[in-house]
Amino acid sequence: MSNRDEKKIRIAISGKSGCGNTTVTKMLSEKLGYRMVNYTFRSLAEDLEITFDEVQKLAQGDDKYDLMVDEKQRELAMETNSVLGSRLAIWMLKEADLKVFLNASPEVRAQRILKREGGSLQEQMDITAARDKRDHERYLKLYDIDHDDFSFADLIINTDRMVPEQICEIILSATKAMTT
Repeated sequence: MSNRDEKKIRIAISGKSGCGNTTVTKMLSEKLGYRMVNYTFRSLAEDLEITFDEVQKLAQGDDKYDLMVDEKQRELAMETNSVLGSRLAIWMLKEADLKVFLNASPEVRAQRILKREGGSLQEQMDITAARDKRDHERYLKLYDIDHDDFSFADLIINTDRMVPEQICEIILSATKAMTT
């Protein structure tokens, strides 16, 4: 079988803000030698040659920007072996060979975001709760996706007491089991 005929492996990793999606996606893609797909509003802004703030403002009034990001992620993930990390990866990449949902308590998520962005713990908990509510409403409206129902994922990992390396090892084990 030639390289062109080999089956492409696609891993989708989702989770809410502060669960470790981006960190684990990057680490896993490096260990596997797969493309990391993390196309965001920042990426879209670069492609459209406008600022990130402009994209955010445009997206508030027009769903097409969310749709463009989600379609581009899917397109990039389908091209080669890939690890797609996004809030909706396990829903959007139906072809994923392994769907992983990273979960963490609101307190742990807020603590992680606090380390990254500063502020107070209560402030980050409030911001995170508001973001979760907005995201939930947007995903229901755009795609009829209940982001709180991830029961169909192949692997659900509670990341509260784990470091990214441990999470990555669990996913690597599942990937090896799937490909052997």
